[in-house]
Amino acid sequence: MKLNQLHDNPGATKKRKRVGRGPGSGTGKMGGRGIKGQKSRSGVAINGYEGGQMPLYMRLPKRGFNNINAKRHAVVNLGLLQKFIDAGKLDVKKPITEAALVESGLVRRVRDGVRVLAKGDFKAKVTLEVTGASKSAVAAVEAAGGTITTSSATTSAAAAE
Repeated sequence: MKLNQLHDNPGATKKRKRVGRGPGSGTGKMGGRGIKGQKSRSGVAINGYEGGQMPLYMRLPKRGFNNINAKRHAVVNLGLLQKFIDAGKLDVKKPITEAALVESGLVRRVRDGVRVLAKGDFKAKVTLEVTGASKSAVAAVEAAGGTITTSSATTSAAAAE
């Protein structure tokens, strides 16, 4: 087979329809848009319009809201923390702070703080200094012989004043 013999299977490709290019094309004159009216002209914007009837999106009930004051924490699971410790990206001898977590690449950005959750196995003896931690995460770290210091109690108390 040569390059000049290459071709698609019959019916694999379809020619582009060139609208409004004369009567011989089959889509000349009005170009398949019918006669007159808003839809025959350019710049039509009637998608959500239901002819004066109350639109569907306004008839349906609205639920929920986005709390603009909600805290957005960066989440760290203990299993992933253990994986980074095993890989040597985090030093067990020094306290693991939020800055150390960002530097290691475990957390992209701190946002409103780092929260530790208990998903995964954890067996390293570490000192963690984070914004918050779940009760099960605190129990898992203390069972491994480490400590977690959370600053969430101090920040919530400062916010209350």
